Amino acid sequence: MAIALNNKQKSRVVVVGAGIGGLTAGALLAKRGHQVTIFDQAIVPGGCASTFKRRGFTFDVGATQVAGLEPGGIHHRIFEELEIEPPVASFCDPACAVFLPGENEPINVWRDIDKWKEERQRQFPGSEPFWNLLNRLFEASWRFQGRDTVLPPRSAWDLWQLVSAVRPDTLITVPFTFMTVADALKLYGLYEDRRLKTFLDLQLKLYSQVGTDETALLYAATALAVSQAPQGLFHLEGSMQVLSDRLVAGLEKYGGKLLMRHSVEEIQTESGKVTGVTVRNQKTGEIIEEATEMVVANVTTQNLVKLTRDKALNNYQRRVDKLPQPSGAFVVYLGVKREAIPKNCSPHLQFLYNQDEIIGENNSLFVSVSKPGDGRAPAGQATVIASSFTEADLWWKGDKENYAQIKQQYTEEAIARLGEYFDLSEDNLIYSEAATPRTFDRYTAREKGIVGGLGQRVPTFGPFGFANRTPVKNLWLVGDSTHPGEGTAGVSYSALTVTRQIEAMNSK
Repeated sequence: MAIALNNKQKSRVVVVGAGIGGLTAGALLAKRGHQVTIFDQAIVPGGCASTFKRRGFTFDVGATQVAGLEPGGIHHRIFEELEIEPPVASFCDPACAVFLPGENEPINVWRDIDKWKEERQRQFPGSEPFWNLLNRLFEASWRFQGRDTVLPPRSAWDLWQLVSAVRPDTLITVPFTFMTVADALKLYGLYEDRRLKTFLDLQLKLYSQVGTDETALLYAATALAVSQAPQGLFHLEGSMQVLSDRLVAGLEKYGGKLLMRHSVEEIQTESGKVTGVTVRNQKTGEIIEEATEMVVANVTTQNLVKLTRDKALNNYQRRVDKLPQPSGAFVVYLGVKREAIPKNCSPHLQFLYNQDEIIGENNSLFVSVSKPGDGRAPAGQATVIASSFTEADLWWKGDKENYAQIKQQYTEEAIARLGEYFDLSEDNLIYSEAATPRTFDRYTAREKGIVGGLGQRVPTFGPFGFANRTPVKNLWLVGDSTHPGEGTAGVSYSALTVTRQIEAMNSK
């Protein structure tokens, strides 16, 4: 599916934030002839999909896998349009190996459709009608999203894009618009199947921050099926940083600029319309007043209302203030000898522990393991990255000593639990480091270090979520706070939507 192209010189656009959403929007707008400058306060681009190096190890900061690199996938489409080679990547198969409490055999989420069907029928007897429903909803939703629909619509053009994307096969999703995954489980008499519900809770918290009782069914249908063929999740060769590097190459190829270590402190407006940005050069302390016709903000909704002091956002801010508390992340980064990794270990694993054990608030760990020769570790060694959602506010209470104690407690507990699966003996454990919401706040500038967007509940999903168009004219929002949600593929879809909206406005 081609992306429209117009090389005529157009408006000036400032992009706030060099996460994947901001880089994608910037590169596409530059290709279409806009004058683009991206500002970011960090040292390297990529946001939560960037990397850092320690003692020969390359650690992915947050995101560790990518969707949308298959032919026709969102990343594939974008790199094709930018005429940039996509990153070298391999399918994750299984996409994840899930260990439930007290179980030594994992539930393998296979990419192969038949293998995954056989696996779930063996693991969850009697649940196939539920999975069949998810598959039907996924197929309809995927085709609908593939027509580049705009959700939620905030203009006549948006509404026309939405209406144009509707087909007879889309209507199957309508009766399920207000349903949660729990509602579907009840529909098939499966809600009391504790093992199935536990598995779904664990997977959904990874993709939507909330479990079966709250996750919108239509979102779950996509989140739980996107790892199967012909789609799939990918492991990048080198690190997650190569995705950002490719997008930066696309931006600069078409004359766009990326300025790191530059913090946007205010989005300037007048009478409900963007007029410019106030930027601080972190190296020199210099304040720059940058005039611009348009701003694309690759930030959270919480950050957006702090950056924009315009009464047009008053109702918007009240809605943001009423949102459920977003989650932060606690992450442990380990450099180990290859001997620490069990044979036939999946590159991605999930562990759920008994409820009396302290690992974040959901007692689970999502673990990513580097592959031999993938560029993340020296020969004979490997990286192990384990993350858990945590209450963000917890890490901002008390003094430095209290913070250090909590961080140490979480680190020791996480390494102890990982040691039940990996051989983390003193000889095998080479390096360890931990990150908390305060770390993410410092390096990504996300408010209180929150991650993963808003949580894909019915009131914040799809037609009920936050739009890319904000109440301030010529101010757009991209990233995991907007449709279709978190993940590199999701934020790239939001960037494509904003690019098309800006193009449509310029064509008038």
